[in-house]
Amino acid sequence: MDTYREQRLKKLEEIRKKRNPYPNDFKPEHLICDLVGQYTSKESSFFESLKDEFVLAGRVLIVRDFGKSAFLSLQDRSGKLQVYIGRQFLGADDLQEFQLLDTGDIVGVKGNLFKTKTGELTLKVVSFKILVKSLLPLPEKFHGLTDVEMRFRQRYVDLIVNPEVRKKFEIRSRAISFIRNFFLQRDYMEVETPMMQPICGGATAKPFETHHNALDMKLYLRVAPELYLKRLVVGGCERVFELNRNFRNEGLSAKHNPEFTMLEFYQAYATYEDLMNLTEELISSLVKSVCGKHELTYEENCINFKPPFQRVTVQQAVEKYVPEGKGVLSDLDKALKFLKSKGVKPSVDKPTLGDVMMDLFDAFVEEKLVQPTFVTKYPIEVSPLSRRNDTDPRFVDRFELYMCGREMANAFSELNDPLDQKQRFLDQVKEKREGMAEVDEDYIRALEYGLPPTAGEGIGIDRLIMILTDSHNIREVIFFPHLKREKG
Repeated sequence: MDTYREQRLKKLEEIRKKRNPYPNDFKPEHLICDLVGQYTSKESSFFESLKDEFVLAGRVLIVRDFGKSAFLSLQDRSGKLQVYIGRQFLGADDLQEFQLLDTGDIVGVKGNLFKTKTGELTLKVVSFKILVKSLLPLPEKFHGLTDVEMRFRQRYVDLIVNPEVRKKFEIRSRAISFIRNFFLQRDYMEVETPMMQPICGGATAKPFETHHNALDMKLYLRVAPELYLKRLVVGGCERVFELNRNFRNEGLSAKHNPEFTMLEFYQAYATYEDLMNLTEELISSLVKSVCGKHELTYEENCINFKPPFQRVTVQQAVEKYVPEGKGVLSDLDKALKFLKSKGVKPSVDKPTLGDVMMDLFDAFVEEKLVQPTFVTKYPIEVSPLSRRNDTDPRFVDRFELYMCGREMANAFSELNDPLDQKQRFLDQVKEKREGMAEVDEDYIRALEYGLPPTAGEGIGIDRLIMILTDSHNIREVIFFPHLKREKG
């Protein structure tokens, strides 16, 4: 690598002797995709009368030099095009410039289109200029498991040499734009809420901690924007949404990154059932818009996003996938004994029936929910911000959307009883559940001014993009995922 760099530095100095090696006066006038789209289908004879000149800029990926002529592969943001360099067609200065070219350089070219004997659309260059000298060579092979960490760590190189990676992020961009427009068209207001919060709340998760010097106070990177968004509903913003980052100081896995993108939205005078219908419409129309059809392949499974989605309660799902435990969920001792017999450790120190039910669900049900499925009727112990069910107060009005064996969305009718909410906060703090260090008294005060009947939801954007792009690791759909510090 050092040898290659030294050679390229010498070429850079040769350019520097004549001019600024990093000019900023070249303006491309065309995109490769437009040329390919307009001229690929034309016959070779068509180009004999085509006198138009095209001006392109991009990165050189391949150089095949045959002495008197050379072929380059030029890539801009829209695609690739073959470029022909005939030394007889270049002036002396341009020819000297070309002799300093390496793969990875960014160049500006002007020329005419033609087709080679093999029928490939090609630009015959009449003007050539190196705009940026690449001091490090592009890797010849950037695929394979041995290069996975290098790809994530040097995403800029990954994007240059692996067009399918860029395609994934183009899908991500289109999906986020679709989601934003979906809510704006339904009279939602897009908002921004604090990333640093004095009290960690909105989800049970371990937060990142920091310190504000001027205020001399501890702050937490938010685990969720929920409590601030509901404050806005109290203030009369009856439909709000936020597309932004959350942070959770927990382990990394193929499905977890400590910094991730969430969509959260809240609608006054709506129930969790209203949001279930809205979510079904959002997901199905998003898939159809971005991918062109309702059926996608993910990890060799055909996933059908055409509504209606399957709907099942937590208990029904547990009894379906762990049938030998049917009947034990009405008695805590029996349930704990059954949980132990299945080799599962309770997730909390003093588990309730609701905790045991969710432990069984997490261990044996979640991974089996491949097709889009709404799971409802969650135990109140694991839902501190949800409204109690009117007919069975052991449960709350909540759903989670599962697909491809993972949770994609979490929604509920909001708890707007300030006295009930404060007691649940106190219970959470007493039980030392993750992320509940103290009661958010200001949020309780906001509820005392009156939160309209409201339903709210959060959707994990990164996991959703994984499914849209058939990606099996969350790092594949995050431009710059967190990694251990590079050695050396």
